Amino acid sequence: MTTMAIIAAVVGLILGGVISYFVWDKALKKKKDKLIGEAEARAEMLKEKKMLQAKEKFIQLKSEHEKYINEKNQRITSTENKLKQRETNFLQRKEELQRKVKEFETTRKEVEVIRENLTAQLEVIDQKSEELNKMHKQQVEQLESISGLSADEAKAQLTDSLKNEAKTEAMSYIQEIMDEAKMTANKEAKKIVIKSIQRVATETAVENSVTIFHIENDEIKGRIIGREGRNIRALEAATGVEIIVDDTPEAIVLSAFDPVRREIARLALHQLVTDGRIHPARIEEVVNKVKKQIEEEIIETGKRTCIDLGIHGMHPELIRLIGKMKYRSSYGQNLLQHSRETANLCAIMASELGLNPKQAKRAGLLHDIGKVPDDEPELPHAILGMKLAEKYKEKPVVTNAIGAHHDEIEMTSLLAPIVQVCDAISGARPGARREAVESYIKRLKDLEAMALSYPGVMKTYAIQAGRELRVIVGSDKLTDKEAEELSYDIAKKIQDEMTYPGQVKITVIRETRAVNYAK
Repeated sequence: MTTMAIIAAVVGLILGGVISYFVWDKALKKKKDKLIGEAEARAEMLKEKKMLQAKEKFIQLKSEHEKYINEKNQRITSTENKLKQRETNFLQRKEELQRKVKEFETTRKEVEVIRENLTAQLEVIDQKSEELNKMHKQQVEQLESISGLSADEAKAQLTDSLKNEAKTEAMSYIQEIMDEAKMTANKEAKKIVIKSIQRVATETAVENSVTIFHIENDEIKGRIIGREGRNIRALEAATGVEIIVDDTPEAIVLSAFDPVRREIARLALHQLVTDGRIHPARIEEVVNKVKKQIEEEIIETGKRTCIDLGIHGMHPELIRLIGKMKYRSSYGQNLLQHSRETANLCAIMASELGLNPKQAKRAGLLHDIGKVPDDEPELPHAILGMKLAEKYKEKPVVTNAIGAHHDEIEMTSLLAPIVQVCDAISGARPGARREAVESYIKRLKDLEAMALSYPGVMKTYAIQAGRELRVIVGSDKLTDKEAEELSYDIAKKIQDEMTYPGQVKITVIRETRAVNYAK
């Protein structure tokens, strides 16, 4: 019974498997047919899409090809047109050249005819010239026989006569011109100088050795001095200025001959007092900062000065040196104000004389640039200023005016004496410069006494604020050679024994006067 059941179960399983196989096989065939159909549909769609893309690409390539063909045809057409135009031009030139060749041939024939005519005329002229020379020779021989003089002797006598007559007339004419010039020159020169001075504003003299720094109360003095004087020592070491804290109420004196250092010290003190933090490290920081500010202000001052005077194209280093002149003085006269005043005077005087006022103003502004160099070479300031101007590509007429304004070199243009005169006007006018009266008078007296101590000296005059010493000697006591030696000896003695600003010019005058009376 059990065996039959197992066999029946096995048979049932086999039948179920067979039935399942056929069922699954039929289902898979349906699914396969469906997938194949979908794949064929997608393939058809993809085929159509690719066909459309291929057609579009073909159309695009066809369009680009047609465009390329059209452009190539246009270039070919353009080239053909150019070739035709060149051919036309060539033909025209060929025709013109043929025409010119024909004209040249015609002209050459005409020239040949003219040359033959000229040759014939020259032959006739040569014949007539020979006949004329023969006639002239005969006439000269007749004149020599009549006058008893040769031709050369007659020429010499006539030449001497004409020379003497011309000399007499020229001397008379020159004397008239000199008399007229003497009558009008001084008057015109004074008129030009007065006009120039009147049109330029004057400046008063300024302090040149100390600066007063005002404070709100005397308690700040103790903070400036610091513990055991460390603050004031640090400030003096950083600025190079002597700081005098005395009994003067609410004031501190800054003493130094360098105005730039005094200004740095003043501004640094102002910032320190305003900030309230005063100690050596802070002092060094503030002083360094103020030095940079002063340098920027110097450059700005130089630029503003050039703009105010209408001077353009100047080298930046010259502009910086012009700015430094603000902090330099000579006999109490501010150097920048003096240079500006000299520049304006030069421009006015050059305009009055019909010269270039711009060049004159440029030379006047730069004439004392040698007083403010970064280093201190052993050269007069005029020569040093000329070398600086040459270094920074100023024109020769300007550099010569700078170098010659104290007669160290020869003047080569009319601009040089104008700068020299205007420099003297600016420095010599009343109120322009200032120095201690006692020391000034003593220095002038010492100059005159030193020159009088030499034998043969009759009179001495110190002029131009002690810049020139004129020595008058007796013509019967010294020769010209000895006068030159005396000028050298006095200059050397002054240089070795005396202290003076700038330079001193020694002029020794030796003259002989012959006096008679007509009764």
